[in-house]
Amino acid sequence: MQQQRLGSADFTISPIGLGTWAIAGPGWEFGWGTQDDADSLAALECAVERGVNWIDTAAVYGLGHAEEVVGQLLRRVPASRRPLVFTKGSLVWDQASRQISHSLAPNTLGREIEDSLRRLQVETIDLYQIHWPAFPPGGSDEGIEAALSALARAREQGKIRAIGVSNFDVAQLKRAQAVTDIASLQPPYSALMREVEVAILPFCEQAGIGVIAYSPLQSGLLTGAMTRERIAGLPDDDWRKTRSPDFQEPRLTKNLALVAAFRRIGERHGLTPAAVAIAWVLRQSAVTGAIVGARRPAQINGLLGAADFRLDADEMAEIVPLLPEGMGTNVPEATS
Repeated sequence: MQQQRLGSADFTISPIGLGTWAIAGPGWEFGWGTQDDADSLAALECAVERGVNWIDTAAVYGLGHAEEVVGQLLRRVPASRRPLVFTKGSLVWDQASRQISHSLAPNTLGREIEDSLRRLQVETIDLYQIHWPAFPPGGSDEGIEAALSALARAREQGKIRAIGVSNFDVAQLKRAQAVTDIASLQPPYSALMREVEVAILPFCEQAGIGVIAYSPLQSGLLTGAMTRERIAGLPDDDWRKTRSPDFQEPRLTKNLALVAAFRRIGERHGLTPAAVAIAWVLRQSAVTGAIVGARRPAQINGLLGAADFRLDADEMAEIVPLLPEGMGTNVPEATS
């Protein structure tokens, strides 16, 4: 795949990266249900073999388990094909209760970095990101400056190569930039979540901050594989079934109509609806890459066609009337 530099980082990335939220397994607040680690590793290996050169994970995914799976992958892949590894901190958990909380405290972030290095079994993390400036969203973001100072020290120590942030607004990005160089922002962005188009994407493009969009497939809803019947049959410990308004009426009918349009366009080009949905995100010049999830190798091929596909004006005109009105507020109260 053609690669592009991620903001000010000293590396380039493919337009598609593989995320690990969905493969983190059960037993945590935002899990997607049971997942076979062998399937996860096979999916990750398949993506790397097909040209994906970065994997995005986070300490909180599976309460450390996703990072451990990525660590296993890094041991299996030859050094010449080793993908870049991006992870995130600030969401921490109590080992006994498994309750998730938020901390920007420098000493906490320092421990998180050490724990991530251990689980990933690497000496340096390619991109380390502040997962949330506040959690739950909308809470106090006091501590951003101290947190970024802690990451700058970790970079000086060689523990991380580049610093990124996730879920920051423009004001928070400016505060972060006043402390240290910010290579990238990871915001939610899909055809159903377009708030970032108003101010955040233009600011990042002007400031030279790379953008890696998460949830371009709206947690699987825009893949084309989700039907009413499949949604009804999701396990009870899959957060999408009960906590995502996009998987419920009155939004669901409209969302499935958008998926049908993606399917029609895809069929004309030999692509899946998922590839068209990802291409819709990648059409933005401010977006450097998009994070996609796959739980099995068979899902990979249907996603990667987005890397080379560009929607034309007629296809955009087909999509636009089906997009939600306004900028929407349907960001799930969950981790990216």
